[in-house]
Amino acid sequence: MDGFWKGKTVLVTGATGMVGSHVAGMLLDRGASVVALARSRDPKSYFFTEGLDSKAVLAYGDLKDFDRVSNVVSRYEVDAIMHLGAQPIVPVALSEPLETLRSNVDGTFNVLEAARRSEKVKAVVVASSDKAYGKSAVLPYVEGMPLSGDEPYEVSKSCSDLISIAYGKTYGLPVAVTRFGNIYGPGDLNFNRIVPGAIRAALTNTALEIRSDGKMIREYLHVDDAAEGYLRLAEKMDSAKGEAFNFSSGESLSVLEVVKKVGEAAGKKIGTRILSTARNEIPEQRLSSEKAAKALGWKARIGMAEGLKATLPWYRKLVFG
Repeated sequence: MDGFWKGKTVLVTGATGMVGSHVAGMLLDRGASVVALARSRDPKSYFFTEGLDSKAVLAYGDLKDFDRVSNVVSRYEVDAIMHLGAQPIVPVALSEPLETLRSNVDGTFNVLEAARRSEKVKAVVVASSDKAYGKSAVLPYVEGMPLSGDEPYEVSKSCSDLISIAYGKTYGLPVAVTRFGNIYGPGDLNFNRIVPGAIRAALTNTALEIRSDGKMIREYLHVDDAAEGYLRLAEKMDSAKGEAFNFSSGESLSVLEVVKKVGEAAGKKIGTRILSTARNEIPEQRLSSEKAAKALGWKARIGMAEGLKATLPWYRKLVFG
């Protein structure tokens, strides 16, 4: 939708994270004014390495602080909100469940309540996850399935997802939810995730420790395709509000297959150590993105081989250079 974002002010929570940085960059490229809410400054973040901080308003604050969130929404007269801020790491959620639930659940209803009280906000897109479906054995996941997370991270996503839909159905808030699988690309500094972890192993010539047995199957989506999904959903908010949408590449790979693909992209064989210490991992997850294709005209464009080749230079130059 050419010109849709020009002149609009968009709040991006979690803007210095990998996905948030790419969403912010895409919005800036399309003429939006971006207000980036972040808790701290990490100079290695894609947001800073790509100079997005010089183009956006950087507002520091914690999502758990309702007064701060509400102040940012009203002060900058925000037209739309991309809510990506969260505690996103599953092992951290296991060791720090209170912080995870407060960040992901409280943070979400703080954003939604601030938007509800605003007269200007016309679109709120909330980041959920395929983990919100829990350990359902029915594949692929479709949007009408129950949300049944039972681990701290899964529960935080099930809850924030349901709260978002409740605000849409109850108050008529123009909110829609995204459910993605594993997103990879330039800017992911969470090296306990398989793609950046494998890239680090390749570029530092070290063995990669794998917490699971290496057989877990996931779908992998390039961050540019994910960012396009966020924008497309906000653009179609009039027809999408109160709904959730799956976004998927359709590429399902085991952990060991991902490691092999990273090695092929880097031109190296990556050694692995299988720890098998992960507990209660979901064996396989796949999403149907048919609804997003029909309602939003969205489809993944970047295959994993191409996406990994485009991702490696950022790590070579800015992280392991």
